[in-house]
Amino acid sequence: MKPAAAFRVGQGFDWHRLAEGLPFRLGGVTLESPVGAQAHSDGDALLHALTDAILGALALGDIGDFFPPSDPQWRDADSALFVNGAMRQAQQRGYELINVDATVFLEAPKLGPYKRAMAQTIAQLLQIEDDCVSVKAKTAEQLGPLGRCEAVAASVTVLMMTTTAAISRP
Repeated sequence: MKPAAAFRVGQGFDWHRLAEGLPFRLGGVTLESPVGAQAHSDGDALLHALTDAILGALALGDIGDFFPPSDPQWRDADSALFVNGAMRQAQQRGYELINVDATVFLEAPKLGPYKRAMAQTIAQLLQIEDDCVSVKAKTAEQLGPLGRCEAVAASVTVLMMTTTAAISRP
């Protein structure tokens, strides 16, 4: 059998409907907004996509396999718990996270004032340097549910490296 891959890439995606009067958490940061994400947990689409990216890099499925919305213990849960659970899976398998590249799709509120705080919060959560986390924001140019301010979406790519296998070079 071949040894475990020295590097693994994972990709995650999540989106949630927005509704008035709900708190809006994104990347572990609370946004000032009249709307928030509808979800079983806190609805943090960015941390949900990050969780999926980590689990995907490890070929372990997705967030619903580990934290099903049918389980009442995850009701209103802080999504940092999901990221921590995915990172425990990585550590148990001998992998560490190298970097995160995230894109959030949201028409409003504008994320410029929040991107740095989100990147820093994610870096702290993952115990990596701030410059290893990129958070970008895109609008949907008024197209579809994202463009009509009905939803928020996030896409995340992660690079992971084994902590146990030596990398051979030719």
